[in-house]
Amino acid sequence: MSGVVTGDAVVLGLQPARLPSRALAVLIDLVVVWAAYVLVMIGLALATASLDEAAVAAVSVAAFLLVLVGAPIAVETLSHGRSLGKMACGLRVVRDDGGPIRFRHALVRGAMGVVEILMTFGVVACIASLVSERGRRLGDVFAGTLVVRERMPAARVLPVPPPPPWLVGRFAGLDLSAVPEGLWLEIRQYLTRARELDPGVGRQLAERLAGQLVGRTGTPPPAGVPAEAYLAGVVAERQARDARQAFAEAGTGTGAGAGVGAGAGAGGGFGAGGTVGVPAGAVLPPALPPVVTPAASSAVPSTVPPVVPPAVSPGAASPVAPPPVAPPGSEASREDGQPATGFAPPA
Repeated sequence: MSGVVTGDAVVLGLQPARLPSRALAVLIDLVVVWAAYVLVMIGLALATASLDEAAVAAVSVAAFLLVLVGAPIAVETLSHGRSLGKMACGLRVVRDDGGPIRFRHALVRGAMGVVEILMTFGVVACIASLVSERGRRLGDVFAGTLVVRERMPAARVLPVPPPPPWLVGRFAGLDLSAVPEGLWLEIRQYLTRARELDPGVGRQLAERLAGQLVGRTGTPPPAGVPAEAYLAGVVAERQARDARQAFAEAGTGTGAGAGVGAGAGAGGGFGAGGTVGVPAGAVLPPALPPVVTPAASSAVPSTVPPVVPPAVSPGAASPVAPPPVAPPGSEASREDGQPATGFAPPA
């Protein structure tokens, strides 16, 4: 890692690109540029067939400068230091302070690249990159730039070793709320690297971390417990609490979702007053009397069954009561020789 210092005195940890990756990026760029140059020259040869030799030479020089020198400069300026080869290799050109390059940086690098790469076939650039501490060629030195790696390999996360079995659950009542995250990070890093340290240095570091942890929790470790085992047991207890909290939050979210779904389903099927399938505020129509078939007319009594009042939900307007029906046989029930109820009397 390179200690690049920004204008605000902030040290950036950047990994400079070395010769193999830079050479591969330059090779890709040269293949693309020379392919474009050959196509342009073929087109110019067909277009300038009727011109004299001086004009053809002038056009050839202009094409060389525009394609082989101007095109890389324009690409690095517009892409902020990422040509096609650098994008393929995960590289980028930055300033010495870590900022993006501008046109003047790309111009100096491109002009020096004609001498370093094109005219000497890359020999000067290779020698300068091998001699430089940060792998810079002459163009980077004069332009004040640096080629760094953008795609860094992911760091390998080592698991924290488990505590001894006889310490599992011994720190369940320990108050860990006052322990800062920085101290937890130091303890985890020590536990993951403890086997790589010198025994004496590792013991001193474990005792120092254990003392800081005791100062935060206010509870000393049990008698006879080594500092490393004490740290492992406390970290295991912290991880167990975090796991229980995560599972509790996940269970709470699942229960809330199920309750909302059940409530929505129940609310859609029941209206006010416990009537199934009737929304709140609706008025039910009056109940109709049962229909009597001729075959079963002898079993039906002569009296008309009472009319069942409609079920009215709370808050709804009361329906208008139907007019009373006179019993059969009375004077009011017959008009023009027809029964008032609309039913024929039994034979």
